[in-house]
Amino acid sequence: MEHQQPSGMEQLSRSRLSALLRERALEAADASDGVLSRTQLRALGVGRDRVASQVRAGRWQLHGRQTVALHTGALSSLALAWRAVHESVGDARVDGVTSLQLAGVTGLSDQIVHVSLHHLCQVRAIDGVVQHKVSRRIPGDSELPGLPRTTPALAALRAAQWAVSDRQAALFLVLPTQQRITTAAHLREAHAQYPGRRRRSLVTRLVDDIADGAQSLGELEIVPLLRRRGLPTPTRQALRRIDGRVRYLDVGWEDIGLALEIDGAAHSEGLEVTFDHLRGNAITMGGDVILRMNLIGLRLHRDAFIDQVVEAHRLLSARRDHR
Repeated sequence: MEHQQPSGMEQLSRSRLSALLRERALEAADASDGVLSRTQLRALGVGRDRVASQVRAGRWQLHGRQTVALHTGALSSLALAWRAVHESVGDARVDGVTSLQLAGVTGLSDQIVHVSLHHLCQVRAIDGVVQHKVSRRIPGDSELPGLPRTTPALAALRAAQWAVSDRQAALFLVLPTQQRITTAAHLREAHAQYPGRRRRSLVTRLVDDIADGAQSLGELEIVPLLRRRGLPTPTRQALRRIDGRVRYLDVGWEDIGLALEIDGAAHSEGLEVTFDHLRGNAITMGGDVILRMNLIGLRLHRDAFIDQVVEAHRLLSARRDHR
């Protein structure tokens, strides 16, 4: 039987259908910066053959087994995140530092896309993607609309646990709270639900430090450290009178005019920085020396800070003895 060629009307109809399907797919891809999964395309009526046709025509481009870009340009950060979810299996969702970046946290330079998977899911190699298995999911961990990703508080905790160093872990916890992407209260709530396994002790202390918790490394913990380095016991909440007002310093040695200020999270809020500077300048002009460091810095560089305190105490004691 002779094969009949489609009539001009049929060709026009097919062409129009193809254009309509392509337009529908492009509209659907707007929310994900131009990428869709094969499953999403099939739901729109665009099957494997139509995808292959658009790729051959140079309109679309494949980015893995499941991800189709409805353009041939470079993928944006959001599109790469969607690709990571599409190419992963199971309950994959963007997590850790990548979720923080997409939430708006600035100052993070990680270009790898991090996703989390339930520990029973299969992991397979995907270029540019790191898949982390988690022991369990917690309620409400990805309630955000659109891209499946964890909330900023949980993402910060996971980023800290997956960090390459303690310093980086602290950065992942501090920046989201400083930039108001999440709060110390949300961080604590997420940590209570999911303490994690890696860096558990450090992350717990850092969360307390950020929230100015009762267990944070403040003047109560610093005094034993100073004693072990041979320094005399300082006065806690040392009193100073400045401009007719009573001011308190965290730790001080009045006999040599040395004081320590350990700044918690409250010191970076509102006008507290300004008030701290005014107070510190007035005390310095009165002849005292003030050493200061924030809680996170003290946690990560404790020995270096204590070295400075010991040296300052030695110098000021020598100055007093030579008077």
